[in-house]
This record gives sequence, structure tokens and C-alpha cells, in this order.
Amino acid sequence: MGKAKTGFGIRDSGFGKASAVAFSNPESPISNPGSVRILGIDPGSQRTGVGIVDVDAAGLTTHVFHTAVNLLDNDNFPLRLKQIFEELRDIVLAHRPDEVAIERVFMARNPDSALKLGQARGAAICAVVAHGLSVAEYSAKEIKQSVVGGGGAEKRQVQHMVSMLLNIERKLQADAADALAVALTHAHARASAQRLRVGVALATRTRGSASSWRSFR
Repeated sequence: MGKAKTGFGIRDSGFGKASAVAFSNPESPISNPGSVRILGIDPGSQRTGVGIVDVDAAGLTTHVFHTAVNLLDNDNFPLRLKQIFEELRDIVLAHRPDEVAIERVFMARNPDSALKLGQARGAAICAVVAHGLSVAEYSAKEIKQSVVGGGGAEKRQVQHMVSMLLNIERKLQADAADALAVALTHAHARASAQRLRVGVALATRTRGSASSWRSFR
């Protein structure tokens, strides 16, 4: 796994607003044959985290890209939604993910905050679905359970585990770490589903072989 380095990202490529420093692995401009590229999104009305990983057939993950899109420089909330849509659209075009995962909205105490978070999430989903990408959803508890091992983990624990799992030495911004955690959760879910499919197929073949042997006898 390559370490995270400053490279191709929002500032470097010039798309969208220069709203956040973006980091990418220069060794992973496109996904390798046999790998699946996953875009993770941590939606927010002030900052939206974005993280991309590659996962190979063995379930091993490699860091590709991460950033936190700062939305606070916009004059009004609709412009924030526009920025989310445009920047995610450009990130999709630049990195060409195969699948997308996003954090499911939690029930906020403040109805206005919950509404804005839902709208930010909707803008993000529209940006990726417009490119024909499927979207998987995971709750915050599922993400923490997958990455840290406990559904009640704190943000700093998530940041630490994401850095360790992806061999990122530079300190991760919290929203970007959450987005990478979403991508890792989807990678783990894919690997578990693949192992289950292989197990079922093997069991089916074994039962078929046993039946054939009994018929032969």
C-alpha cells in the first residue's frame, strides 16, 4: 500500500472551488485490473468528506484519494448544494469509481440541521447517480463497528484506525477520515458477501458430487 502523498486533487486539477487540500496516491491514477474502486462520502452541510479506496479480489484495500470539501464560503445554502454536486461530479470524472457508499442520515435533535444534512446528502447522491453509479448506505454505528470494532467508537479512534488500515502517515482531517471509513466499510461488506457466495457455491457443488456418487453406487 502506498502512503498518502500530496498529489492530484481539487487544488491541483483546478475543478470546483479550491475549498480544501486534497491528497491522493500518485501510484493509483486508475484502478488496477481485478480491483474495485470505491468512493466513500460523509455528507455534511458545512463540510463534506470524500474518500476513495481500491479493493482487490483478496479484500486488500489501498488508499487512492481523500479531501474535505469546505462549503462555508458560499453566500447561501443552495450554493452549498451546488458546490457539493459539482465537486463530486468532477471527482467522479477524475477518479472513475466503480461503486459509491454514503453514510446514512441520523436523527438530529435540531430539525433544521437534519433537513440541511438530508439536502446535502441528496445533492451528493444525485451527483454520483447521474454517472450511473450504485450507492450503498451505512449507518454511523455500522461504520464504526466495521472499522474500529465497536459501534460507540469516538471520531479520533476512527481517524486512527483509518490511518493504520490505509498506511496514511499524514494526520487525517475528521470528515475525510469518516469518508474513507465509509469506503472501507463497503469494501469489508463486499469481501464478506464474496466469501459467502463462494461458500454457498462450494457447498452446492459438494452436495451435487455426493448425490452423484450415491447414484453411481
